[in-house]
Amino acid sequence: MNQHTKPETAPIPFIDLAAQRKRMGGAVEAAVARVVAGGQYILGPEVTELEKRLAQFAGARHAISCSSGTDALQMVLMAKGVGSGDAVICPSFTFCATAEVVALLGAVPVFADVDAGTFNINAKSAEAAIARAEKLGLEAKAIMPVDLFGLSVDHDAVAKVAEEHGLFVLDDAAQGFGATYKGKPIGSFGLATATSFFPAKPLGCYGDGGAIFTDSDELAAALISIRVHGAGSDRYDNVRIGLTGRLDTIQAAVLIEKLKIFPDEIAARDKVAKRYNDGLAKVAIVPAVPAGHTSVWAQYTIRLKPGQRDGFANTLKEQGIPTAIYYPKPLHKQTAYKDFPVAEGGLPVSDTISDQVISLPMHAYLDEPTQDRIIEAAKRALS
Repeated sequence: MNQHTKPETAPIPFIDLAAQRKRMGGAVEAAVARVVAGGQYILGPEVTELEKRLAQFAGARHAISCSSGTDALQMVLMAKGVGSGDAVICPSFTFCATAEVVALLGAVPVFADVDAGTFNINAKSAEAAIARAEKLGLEAKAIMPVDLFGLSVDHDAVAKVAEEHGLFVLDDAAQGFGATYKGKPIGSFGLATATSFFPAKPLGCYGDGGAIFTDSDELAAALISIRVHGAGSDRYDNVRIGLTGRLDTIQAAVLIEKLKIFPDEIAARDKVAKRYNDGLAKVAIVPAVPAGHTSVWAQYTIRLKPGQRDGFANTLKEQGIPTAIYYPKPLHKQTAYKDFPVAEGGLPVSDTISDQVISLPMHAYLDEPTQDRIIEAAKRALS
């Protein structure tokens, strides 16, 4: 802290990776040193060990590590042959990577609306998006729900829509790994689940990284091939079009160490979220976790009244408290995606909440005095 900075305005980190590193002592540095000494920087033994541990954690038969959460999504679509003339149903209120991978492969993302309480895909709107795809002469191949801000999707509702229309489910759990639905971990739903290990995620490495979970032996084999240029049994006789999608061994070593404390961190995040809810429920719309769902709280996001957000953010900023907006524009209003189709009936919830949402600092090491400072500042700004 600068000697001229008052304690009540000292900057608060939005995500405190330094506190996590302090807790872990020298474990990460020692793990990285072992990789450097071993010399197997690509697909070394730590990658295999991490995949084994991730599969066990997620309750999946296979975990295939890869270079990012975005590549994880793309690799599954590639393995399933999604391309020109196909449609993939996506929520509009999400990060662009969800739809980006669909468009990159020449298929069409068709945007569905989300639920106002959970921010996750609305099953009825997904049905309307499928109807829209059919009217456009597209073949709907998949539905890609997103476990947004760490909250598990209503996977039963999504599975019902998929089954009725012959679609496969690819769960975008870039923010949701570590959450559960009806007692089952995220990673055990649909044909496949993709997640991200970007440093700011609940389980993050020190660079880019991701993973795919599936119970399908056939899909797992295709994904292992795709992540190394489509290699077959002979690396110079490639059997499909692939990409460079490997997770670095050093990042795998980091994740092995972080996974050991992940359950503790999930519990700590949940405690922080409950304190926020208790403190802010009278001045804002706080996030709801439906019965049977859990959240890993990748973000703690509240909704404010129209016109409140900018003033609120500026007031907190003056007191050293950062905020962030996820997301100020739903995908169907962004320049690159505005010409893609949307569900019949439009996306009124996505349009509304994008003007209202704002996220507060959230991590497993947010101590009570610091959190109380945030809560009191938020209450004053909204009173």
